[in-house]
Amino acid sequence: MTVKKIAFVLGATLALVTAANAADLPRRQPVPVYPAEQPPIGKMPIGKSPVGKAPIGKAPGPVAARY
Repeated sequence: MTVKKIAFVLGATLALVTAANAADLPRRQPVPVYPAEQPPIGKMPIGKSPVGKAPIGKAPGPVAARY
């Protein structure tokens, strides 16, 4: 009975170690698919959008009532 328990524990341990080792093996990643037309490099419109250009901290202009 004791020999069966030892054999079972050793087999389970071997299976666990084998699965953990197989999970750590490096695998080849697929080649990324790029669009047919590459965007031009260095043509990004930095500073052309209105983001961050609001007058923060300044009083708003006069508000005219519209009826």
